[in-house]
Amino acid sequence: MRLRWQATFRRQRFLYRPPCHTSHTFCTSAALRLAATPPPSVNLENFPCDSIRNFSIIAHIDHGKSTLADRLLEMTGTIKMSSKGANKQVLDKLKVERDRGITVKAQTASMFYQQKERQYLLNLIDTPGHVDFSWEVSRSMAACQGALLLVDASQGVQAQSLSVFHTARERGLKIIPVLNKIDLPAAQPDRVKAQMHSIFGIDPSDVLHISAKTGEGISAVLRAIIERIPPPSGESTGKFKAFLFDSSYDRYRGVISLVSIQDGVLRKGERIASFHTRKKYEITELGIMHPEEVPTTQLLPGQVGYIACNMKQSSEAHIGDTLHRVGEMVEPMPGFQPAKAMVFAGIYPVDSNDFPKLEESIKRLTLTDRSVTVQRESSAALGQGCRLGFLGSLHMDVFRQRLEDEHDAKIVVTAPTVPYKVVYKDRTVIVSNPTDFPDIIDTSMHVREVQEPIVKASIIVPEEFLGEMMDLCFEHRAEDVDHRYLESSGETSSRALLTCTMPLNEIVMNFFDKLKSRSSGFASFDYEAAGYKRSNLVKMIFLLNNKPVDALALIVHQSAEQTIGKMWVKKLHKVIPRQLFEVPIQAAVGKRVIARETLSALRADVTAGLYGGHYERKMKHLENQKEAKRRMKRIGRVDLPQEAFFDILSSKHS
Repeated sequence: MRLRWQATFRRQRFLYRPPCHTSHTFCTSAALRLAATPPPSVNLENFPCDSIRNFSIIAHIDHGKSTLADRLLEMTGTIKMSSKGANKQVLDKLKVERDRGITVKAQTASMFYQQKERQYLLNLIDTPGHVDFSWEVSRSMAACQGALLLVDASQGVQAQSLSVFHTARERGLKIIPVLNKIDLPAAQPDRVKAQMHSIFGIDPSDVLHISAKTGEGISAVLRAIIERIPPPSGESTGKFKAFLFDSSYDRYRGVISLVSIQDGVLRKGERIASFHTRKKYEITELGIMHPEEVPTTQLLPGQVGYIACNMKQSSEAHIGDTLHRVGEMVEPMPGFQPAKAMVFAGIYPVDSNDFPKLEESIKRLTLTDRSVTVQRESSAALGQGCRLGFLGSLHMDVFRQRLEDEHDAKIVVTAPTVPYKVVYKDRTVIVSNPTDFPDIIDTSMHVREVQEPIVKASIIVPEEFLGEMMDLCFEHRAEDVDHRYLESSGETSSRALLTCTMPLNEIVMNFFDKLKSRSSGFASFDYEAAGYKRSNLVKMIFLLNNKPVDALALIVHQSAEQTIGKMWVKKLHKVIPRQLFEVPIQAAVGKRVIARETLSALRADVTAGLYGGHYERKMKHLENQKEAKRRMKRIGRVDLPQEAFFDILSSKHS
């Protein structure tokens, strides 16, 4: 039966093959491959622009976006219903996505849908839901003409919903409001629609009611996609032009690029050129994602697909690049602003001999996550490693987990820091590594001032937790704190939007955990960069037996130096193994020691074998022991093991 199906299928326009195992993607298990149905016997030439809809799903984290994508794939026959009755997170292909239940990498899926004797090609370009992956959201929206704004009927509008809505509105996308989880007992659809009307100006009659879990209302969503979202524009007779919005890596085929065809037709064997790099390539394979790779013979205007063209280096696949046919110049598209790293951390192997393997693993992962910046660095305590820049603390944690899951890396991650501006008399330097920060800020000499990045934060919280949230913001040096109520129930307001500006350094460690703890999990948080501001910052170093440990250096605000110094000194006192001599553990700012703990020495009972005799006999042995320990303390060296670094820098001790 299988052989007969393959022979029949090869005679059609599509040539189906099992999905390739690439180095960048965790395979979604055999269940996905069994659930995927072969593409229908259709010809892509039968899908002009007016039969194509390109859309994305935007939502706050945990509002049911991945579940809705599953139902759309099932309703259009792209995947079969699993044996357990429902597919779970089909487009979340990474292990970290399935473990955490979040989307961190945008995916694409093409669906064929029949309505009123006409067949449509629907291209779903999935988006993450967390603020740290906003660059992925922006790239996905660039290839779409519309978006489904998904809101949880029990939780209402959340902070990230505000951010992604304004991003979609700025790009001119048609917004279809969708209310999810209406089957829950706690659902309040009328109240949430009133929120959407007051915040977004959305007409309540335009809101669709669905339950992605049960499948209720999914057919209405498909009809709305066809009726409300405008088709892409493009001419098949024009010069070929394509927009590159994502890329991945295959060890056999090189860089695989996801493109949106703007004009013209692209066929296998044709030669194309990059507007950004001016390099030329020959198309060796192209096709659509259904949701796995399905090769085709051509891609037409308005369609979204992948291309393989023997591109070897990831730097050649410039996100936002315009591709054109060799010899035909076209007007380039605007492209994207490069992602700006906001959180930096050093990554070192537990075993220093594993550094080449770790560096290769980091290169492989950055092929699929182009927002990560990489730079080599070395530490006297940890050896050779890499300094990586991320878009946020969750982005950093996800990258760390992917290194461990997909590449079996055993690593130590230093404390995260943010980029600071050190303004000298003749230049301004961006410092992301605490070891490069000046030890003493002397405004009369070389350094004029130090600036730290600040963000504009938005917190949506129930009214009863508003006081707790304001206290939390003030504890983290927030300024310009303001709030307004989003909607009212009778005379009592139910939820408030709290806005403020605060230093980015205050939210990269454990601010989000405190936010959820103090609001019983009901608060939502979002932020955007707001420039730099002058601040009183100092460099804190830690000394073991009067010798500094460079990997533990921190940049802190003067108002918190005592608290942070005492906390970290106590951490070190717990994890450092005892030595044969007394070890002072100190936190210092410049030449000032602001906190100290003393690790007592291991002592042998040198008088255990002495029986009888004068007491001076015992005192002589004890004095010899003291002198030996004083000598060891002068010349002794405290080796901080890698396990101790891991304990200190792990999140559970933060």
